[in-house]
Amino acid sequence: MNRLRPLLGALRRGLRVPADWRERLKIHAPDALAWRLLLLTFVFTVVVAVLIIVPSAASFHERWLLDRLQSAELASVGVEALPYSAVEDDAAEQLLAIGGVQAVVVGDQGVRRLLLQAPNLPRTPDLIDLRLSRPVTRIADPWRTLFGHPDRSIRVQARPRYRSGDFIEILAPAEPLKVELRAFLLNSLLTSLLISLVAGGLLYGGLAFLVLQPLRRVTRSIEHFALDPETEGDPPSDRHDEIGRVERELARMQEEVRVSLRSRARLVALGEAVAKINHDLRNMLTSAQMASERLADSPDPEVAKVLPRLERALGRAAALSRNVLEYGKSEEPPPQRVRIALVPAIVAAAEDAGLTAEGVRLTKSIPARLSVLADSDQLHRVLVNLMRNARQAIEGDPTRPTGRKGVVRVTATIEGKNCIIQIADDGPGIPPRLSENLFEPFVSGRSSDGAGLGLAISRELAASHGGALTLVQTGPSGTTFALRLPH
Repeated sequence: MNRLRPLLGALRRGLRVPADWRERLKIHAPDALAWRLLLLTFVFTVVVAVLIIVPSAASFHERWLLDRLQSAELASVGVEALPYSAVEDDAAEQLLAIGGVQAVVVGDQGVRRLLLQAPNLPRTPDLIDLRLSRPVTRIADPWRTLFGHPDRSIRVQARPRYRSGDFIEILAPAEPLKVELRAFLLNSLLTSLLISLVAGGLLYGGLAFLVLQPLRRVTRSIEHFALDPETEGDPPSDRHDEIGRVERELARMQEEVRVSLRSRARLVALGEAVAKINHDLRNMLTSAQMASERLADSPDPEVAKVLPRLERALGRAAALSRNVLEYGKSEEPPPQRVRIALVPAIVAAAEDAGLTAEGVRLTKSIPARLSVLADSDQLHRVLVNLMRNARQAIEGDPTRPTGRKGVVRVTATIEGKNCIIQIADDGPGIPPRLSENLFEPFVSGRSSDGAGLGLAISRELAASHGGALTLVQTGPSGTTFALRLPH
């Protein structure tokens, strides 16, 4: 017995249903999508049943009439075989009863002959001509019979099959046809409903198994991820259809989001540490700047020689600390948009960017009354960053001939509802290794002493206005940026 226990355990494990299949086989209460799918399945199957019943009713109606015509035609052949076509009343009644008709008429070469007739014929029977091909009329005739008056009679004409002549015509009561048609429709309806229910149930079950269950898995995975992104969800299935692709893509996106969230968490912690360091560093720089101001009064020529370089270094360090703190903010405040005249804004930004007539100068081609809808302070920051970068690139160009001052050109045009501002310089251009990631944080040009945050901040400010900041072109002849803002 002890020897059989491992074998039995292995057998149980082999027969155990996987968790994924247990979940698929679990019966779920229909949700909103399932109810809609069930309703659509029922509606579609009913529509198909109706499309089957309607022509079936027309076919049954026509077949019933043709049977009566055939019986009447055979009776007419027997009557014509008698001398003078004379038939006793009792025999005529029997023939009419066998055929289920009230009268038989034969037409040949425009002549109508009444062969059999029952007493008390209706005066205004409805005509049904089976010689004519009218699909709409054929479909409508069964329903006219079904909902017609109980005393309604019908006149039916058709081409003869067993004799010569133009047509054979019978007169028959509609009530027997109505009774048989009602029974036929009832049986057809019950059969169609049964087939529809079975087919609809199978279709719904198949769709629920193949579509709804995987969608529930995807929905559960999204809900669990929303509650706790760090929790690993169910692994994607090995399906090779669209749902399998959705599961795998969802798992991949969730993993990317997890990595991004972890990176953001690390960046937040790092940002808090950098903010604390920067705070202390700024205090140190302030003390150093105060000491440098005291050194300015020193009569020592060596101090006077070194002091400007020290002041520039302290200024760059203070600017770096300020830029890092500005970029480290959780987000920029939303722009307070007002109508801003563009020419004065360009001139003010050029002054703060260090553009002068003696050094790197500004040239502009802007319509005098052109304005943009923007935040005044944020627009000023963006323009100053772009012009300062252009000036620094020109001044840091070692290949520029001595005495040749640089130029920063600013143009503005209207395109639709936007204003396109282009800032171009005649500097050495941006190295190819930097141009691809130019707007990423801490990516700086070769001639820049900054932290590489100006363009990243400027792009964010432009995007917050519903605009964009793009690099148009760069090369040995210079660099051009385009700033798009609402007009």
